[in-house]
Amino acid sequence: MMILGRGLSKSFLLHLQEGVRLDVLRDAGITAEAGECVAISGPSGAGKSTLLRALYGNYLVDSGEILIRHRGAMIDIVSAPVETLLEIRRETLGYVSQFLRAIPRVSALDIVAAGAVEHGMAADEARRAGEQILGRLGIAPRLQGLPPATFSGGEQQRVNIARAFICPWPVLLLDEPTASLDAANRDIVVALIREAKMRGAAIIGIFHDLAVRDAIADKVVTLQPVREIA
Repeated sequence: MMILGRGLSKSFLLHLQEGVRLDVLRDAGITAEAGECVAISGPSGAGKSTLLRALYGNYLVDSGEILIRHRGAMIDIVSAPVETLLEIRRETLGYVSQFLRAIPRVSALDIVAAGAVEHGMAADEARRAGEQILGRLGIAPRLQGLPPATFSGGEQQRVNIARAFICPWPVLLLDEPTASLDAANRDIVVALIREAKMRGAAIIGIFHDLAVRDAIADKVVTLQPVREIA
């Protein structure tokens, strides 16, 4: 087992709505083994993105545990110190969001290579690997030296994908990785995911594109909306 979430509940307090509490997850669970891709499914409002962000530690759940295999041990990121969570993100847990946080004046290649350096790759090797994966995703060399703030949404998403897939993450979380991509680039991302599975990565993702999901998912976990509002 590479990642295990169980008994996960999460609610949000809406301060601008007179303190209404919105329950989003209740007793949710998910697991992924090495070399397995698990798709999170469910209708809008079922908590798919909330669950994925909780698995990455961006949201602190109200109850439950999230165990990730890190340096040979299963560590609960819900109760782990911040320093441990940051270490896990540097070494073990990768994440592809739907949006790239564009950094002014920093080139696409520098953004992608920086992710690999943080993961422990030598700087020169990281730049070579960055050039290769950006090229594979259709970001031409003449564009790699430009800041992604000047790119289209689809190009920014490809930079985001390159930054994650340049590293051999043991666990990888994907939030709509093929959104904003054309058919050719969707196929490239599918190939990257398959390659990550072959090297033993445990992958959990949200895939609204059913063709993509069917091509890569080994199992599907379906969430249902929690109806109560307090």
